[in-house]
Amino acid sequence: MNSFVSSPAIPYHMSLPRPRVDLVYFNAGAGHRSATLALEAVLKQQQRPWDIRLVNLNDVMAPTDMFKRITGAGLEDIYNLLLKKGWTLGTRQALPIMHGLIRLYHSPQVGLIEKFWRQDTPDLAVSLIPNFNRAMLQALRRITPRTPFVTILTDMADFPPHFWLEPQEQHVICGTAKAVEQARAMGHTPDRIHPVSGMILRPAFYELPQWDRAAELTKLGLDPSRPTGLALFGGQGAPVMADLVRRLQTASRPLQLILLCGHNDALAARLRALPTRIPIHVEGFTTEVPRFMAISDFMIGKPGPGSISEAMAMKLPVIVERNAWTMPQERYNCDWLLERDAGIVLKNFRHIGPAIEQVLQPGTLDRMRANAGAIHNRAVFEIADILAGLIPA
Repeated sequence: MNSFVSSPAIPYHMSLPRPRVDLVYFNAGAGHRSATLALEAVLKQQQRPWDIRLVNLNDVMAPTDMFKRITGAGLEDIYNLLLKKGWTLGTRQALPIMHGLIRLYHSPQVGLIEKFWRQDTPDLAVSLIPNFNRAMLQALRRITPRTPFVTILTDMADFPPHFWLEPQEQHVICGTAKAVEQARAMGHTPDRIHPVSGMILRPAFYELPQWDRAAELTKLGLDPSRPTGLALFGGQGAPVMADLVRRLQTASRPLQLILLCGHNDALAARLRALPTRIPIHVEGFTTEVPRFMAISDFMIGKPGPGSISEAMAMKLPVIVERNAWTMPQERYNCDWLLERDAGIVLKNFRHIGPAIEQVLQPGTLDRMRANAGAIHNRAVFEIADILAGLIPA
């Protein structure tokens, strides 16, 4: 009798390893990390059969960070400090200098990225950051010609040269017609350009409860009968928020403000200490931005792609400022907002009082809310399907 007993056959599909997808981000500003976490959350909710790894490129390239060697603070930290202090004047002129330094260290950067990916090569590499897409693709191609490389623009448009888009063979995901046009002009072929309906939003903006506005405002110590403005200037807040409070002390109509300061605890303390005739509520870092937007009538902020897109999802008109202090990659966002008649763009927040009066005019608020509501942004779900189609079989 043959003593050999065969093992039960293992279905072929069960023996295959799960595809690995790398989502590359950094912490320079809150937007790139926020978009990455939102995309990861949706992929996990959908139970995509992939192993997802989040890669902070700043950690991979740390040995080439000359700023950290000289000052003790990395480029990422310096960038966030500039945002926190509001020291953004001249960033457009400084950008070519930064790109020059990136080119200077290009070869070492490629080497470090290659070393990282050679140890564990993904089946799909997805970048959610600008400035380093050329280095990432070159590093990946030294290892494999097969792994697709994708850049998801988390800005509404590119700010060439060498920002988001590079003249290289890769896939690009664009959230506006302007970005699609820029990709075509650079020579990207239609099969590698993937339009989606907007910027990446967190799943929370698609899973909204029905808040009782009056009750929520009362909990915050605010008056449900007053028009409510939400001040939101990114994850680091902005010193201009204190100036806004001071300027609105003499507003012609009763107002109140919700001020979201993000990780800027010093700013939050300063705002709480301000003498004020109008009601204010000061909040530090919060994950409840949708709730604060839902109970507000309008938003005041910088023209960041994430905050504008979140406001549109909540049908919230936006008042933003565009001038020499505006980050260069965010200036097009003001045009996008005006084209949709969903907000007001000021040259300076000195004119914030008349701007609020304009937004609150009979008919204007309803029109702008309707225009914002007409924007149906399903980008994060569309991107999940696009990525699924790019993973090699």
